[in-house]
Amino acid sequence: MAKKEAKKENNKNKKSFFKDFKAELKKVSWLTPKQLINNTIAVITIVIITAAIVFVLDLAFETLNKHGVDKIKQVITQEEEENTTTQEQTENENTTIQENVETQNTTPENNTQNNAE
Repeated sequence: MAKKEAKKENNKNKKSFFKDFKAELKKVSWLTPKQLINNTIAVITIVIITAAIVFVLDLAFETLNKHGVDKIKQVITQEEEENTTTQEQTENENTTIQENVETQNTTPENNTQNNAE
């Protein structure tokens, strides 16, 4: 018996929901076709303007980034070249110093002094 009463209440709730829904839709102030067209045109215009601004900014940042990256690459290659030249210079200096030390150790004066001792 309780099931039948629950079904009746459920049906009443559904019917009252749709009646209330229909009543609320009648209270809504709908746009006229002219207002609808004007609002649609405004929205489309704003979207196109925003898309154009984003496109221009994207191109600008892309070119700035591209040139910035190229400039950074140039700076890095210059620093690497400077580092390699300084390394080569220090290696040359080290070999020159080693050659000088070796030649000083192999001079006849040093040999006679070493033999005398």
